[in-house]
Formats: sequence, structure tokens, C-alpha cells
Amino acid sequence: MDAIATGLPFDDVRRLVAMMPGADLDAVAAVRERDRELTKPAGALGRLEEIARWLAAWQGNARPAVTRPLVCVFAANHGVVKQGVSPYPQSVTRQMLENFAAGGAAINQICAAYDLGFKVFDLALDLPTGDISEEPAMDEKACVATMAFGMEAIAGGTDLLCLGEMGIGNTTIAAAIYAALYGGPVAQWVGRGTGLDDAGLARKVAVVEKALATHAGHLSDPLEVLRRLGGREVAAIAGAILAARLQRIPVILDGYVVTAAAAILQALDPTALDHCLAGHCSAEGAHGEALRRLGKAPLLDLGMRLGEGTGAALAAGIVKAAAACHNDMATFAQAHVDQAEAAPTTAG
Repeated sequence: MDAIATGLPFDDVRRLVAMMPGADLDAVAAVRERDRELTKPAGALGRLEEIARWLAAWQGNARPAVTRPLVCVFAANHGVVKQGVSPYPQSVTRQMLENFAAGGAAINQICAAYDLGFKVFDLALDLPTGDISEEPAMDEKACVATMAFGMEAIAGGTDLLCLGEMGIGNTTIAAAIYAALYGGPVAQWVGRGTGLDDAGLARKVAVVEKALATHAGHLSDPLEVLRRLGGREVAAIAGAILAARLQRIPVILDGYVVTAAAAILQALDPTALDHCLAGHCSAEGAHGEALRRLGKAPLLDLGMRLGEGTGAALAAGIVKAAAACHNDMATFAQAHVDQAEAAPTTAG
């Protein structure tokens, strides 16, 4: 993926958004045709059948497959942490990256269980972004450069991209983005993150309210929302989603923070997330409401709020199963099953 030029950075992003390809409807039609021949009643696999069609649409392949799934986790630190929005210090972000490298995190176990590739990206952890309650998180050039970095995450190749994040304070960032994009009481969007008590939660709400006031008058442009209220991991995730679309790679979104990055793109173009599935509904903040606004029905709802890409990685197992069922099930002819008589008796 070519890096974004830096003459007029946000204009370059908008140009790439305008270049996004649409779904391959011929591939979808071919999947529907094969599905009618498989040894099961029509519709018996429910959403798995929808997933097979979705994979075909965005891979541009009548026989969609998941052979090189990849989980990418982007990590960053945030200046707003100095306002007391998290019970943990920023040093925990790097410590968790070391835990990822040692194979000790939850995401490592899920990736191993489902045979998923795993990459972690350190986004200048020693240089936190600006404190959004007082100043923009990034300038325009830095924001787009970080998006370009995220675009390069898929350079090694993948046929299913799962996105995750790590960053102390980033649920504050996500809440600010949602509040800027969707409005309503700030408290509606703010959750407890890594375990805030009631006083901490109230402080977090006040900090997001201050951030919105600080940047008032500049938040009508989604890219301005990103650079002023976002973080490096949010910008990189937005870049990765966009790059995946341009290269016809289906995407699974993780939780509250990853979805905030996706929301920026959808605010730029209502079709920008058509190649994305919501892996799960997080217990953090108003993630369910954010997914509703994005028009995404999550594959899983397990009460999780860890981040790290864990929900997306779990959902990847379901997507892999959907592809396997579509590709590897026998047809009625192959199995020597009478289709007319089998249909009523195999529904279970």
C-alpha cells in the first residue's frame, strides 16, 4: 500500500475513501447458488450463510476462504491520562506489550486456539498524544502519517483482518469521539474503563465534557474529530480499515475503542464499513448503542471488555467455520442424498 502523500493530508484521505470498491455481487450470487446444493435445508446455518456471502463479497471470490487470518493490535499512550481518567499509569501500556511478546495475554491464547496470526504495533508509546482536554491530540500531518502507518499493517498479506488496541486512557478517547459524532449527554458514552470507582467515573465524564468544549466549533469534520480527540491507535486502526477495503480484505472489529475508529470512517462515507463485521458487543460504555448507529449486529455478546482484539479474534473462529462449511460440505450430488426428500428431514 502506497503511503499517503502529505501535501494536503486530509484531502488525501478523502480521496482514498472515494476510491473504495464495492461488493462483488457476482461472487455473492455464486455463493448463493452453491449454498442451494449443500447437504442441508436452505437457511439452516443461519448467520453462517450470511457470513459466507459477506466474505465472498469483499474477497471478490466465489469460493471465499480464510487461510491467513491476522489479528493486529495497535498500542498508544494518551496525554489525557494525567487528568486521572484511569486507575493505571501509562507504563502499563508498555508492560502489556511485553506480555503480548511473551505470549502471556488473553489475546495470545485466543490466537493460538484459532490459529490466527498476531502482530502488535508500538505507536510511539514514549510520546503520548496531546491532552485532549487542553489541546488537540495530534496535528493534521501527524494524524495522517499515523493512518498511513496503520495502512501498512496488512503489507504482509491476509485474507481476514481482526483489529484490536491497547492503551491506558483510550476508553476516554473513544467516549469523546462518540460524543462528538453522535451528541447526547456525555455520561451516556463514558464507561468505567479499567475499573474506575464512582468518583473516577464522574471525573472521566467531566474531562470528556471539557474536551468537547475545548474543541467546540471544530468537530463537524470527522477527520478533525479524529485528530483533536483521537489517539494514535485510533488513527492507525482507521487507516487499517481503509487499506483493507482498498485491497478487498474483510475486517472484524473488536470493541469500544476499535469501533470508535470505525465510526470516524462511517461518518465520512456511510458505506465505508460494509466490509466490516462487529466481532462482539463490549460491556464497556455504550458500545451497543454505537454498534446500533453503525448498523452492525455483533457476532458475540459475552460480557467482555478487555480489548486487545479478543472479541474480534473469537469471532474469527466463527468466520473461519462459516467459510469451511461453505467450501467443504458435500453437495447433495456428491453425498448421493436425494435433495427433495432430505430437505424436510435434516433441519433438526
